[in-house]
Amino acid sequence: MSARPFPKRDALTICFAHGAYQMADRFAARGTGIRHFQVRALEDLQQRAGEADVIVASMMWRNEILAVAPKLAFVQSISAGIDQYDRAAFAAQGVRLASAAGVNANAVAEHAMAMILANERHIVSGRDHQARAHWRPMISTIAEREAELTGRTMVIVGLGRIGSRLARFARAFDMHVIGVKRDASSGGAGVNRVVPTADLHQVLPQADIVVLACPLTPETENLIDAAALGCMKPTALLVNVARGRVVDEAALIAALQAKRLRAAALDVTREEPLPASSPLWSQPNVLITPHSAGETQAYEDNVIDILVDNLDRLQRGEPYLRNGIV
Repeated sequence: MSARPFPKRDALTICFAHGAYQMADRFAARGTGIRHFQVRALEDLQQRAGEADVIVASMMWRNEILAVAPKLAFVQSISAGIDQYDRAAFAAQGVRLASAAGVNANAVAEHAMAMILANERHIVSGRDHQARAHWRPMISTIAEREAELTGRTMVIVGLGRIGSRLARFARAFDMHVIGVKRDASSGGAGVNRVVPTADLHQVLPQADIVVLACPLTPETENLIDAAALGCMKPTALLVNVARGRVVDEAALIAALQAKRLRAAALDVTREEPLPASSPLWSQPNVLITPHSAGETQAYEDNVIDILVDNLDRLQRGEPYLRNGIV
């Protein structure tokens, strides 16, 4: 089906759908004159979707909305991830779709490095000790002391915007960086070595730190399973800023509890919010953040930069969108 016609600027209505981000306020600050409104709950989006020519949403999106939004011509995702969008349904309805890939790449890379430093320099336990007004004595056992990053090896799974940015940070710490990507023949300028995903198990034994920064695809789901964990050093740290389902969580918990893996730093989990009953909460060798790696004070404006660019492209009738998906 061909794309639905895109209205002129003076006839355009945009619906921003997010429970927390101040999308409408930041868009209004641009002074575009384009009509817009914001909803903060799914039921409000479902009720008002029919008013919109453009919907700007992320996890509030439901594919059923396509059926109740006859004017809808374009959906700009607020998130880089697009798992929630049925591409075939968009194509069938003639609705264009673009992602927000790249808007928080720097934030996620910085968050991953912060989690690494928090683990290696014992910042997490330091905060715990502060809460108890406890001045920890010097550590006699060498292997239990704070570690340095210099000279150690980081394996980064996924060398997109986030992985490539993280590689630059790691190299600044004089680390040896191995990148893992589906096509190892291109990219990877900022790493010491690039290998294809098929060779992941061959490089995992070399890693002091493994960082997951890959998209969730059928190929990457459960990529870090019991076999992969078994390839890693028992002294290694696993960091996940990708998606929870990239890791076999049961296998990870078993490895951590059996001390076959030193520690994990997780910004994402298979089920979010992470249930209170999850053993991950009480694991002393696990650092958890609530899928907040991509959070940044610049988030709204970064997304709106992409949105405004894509609105201009659509009104000019251009076939290609920035971060276009459908």
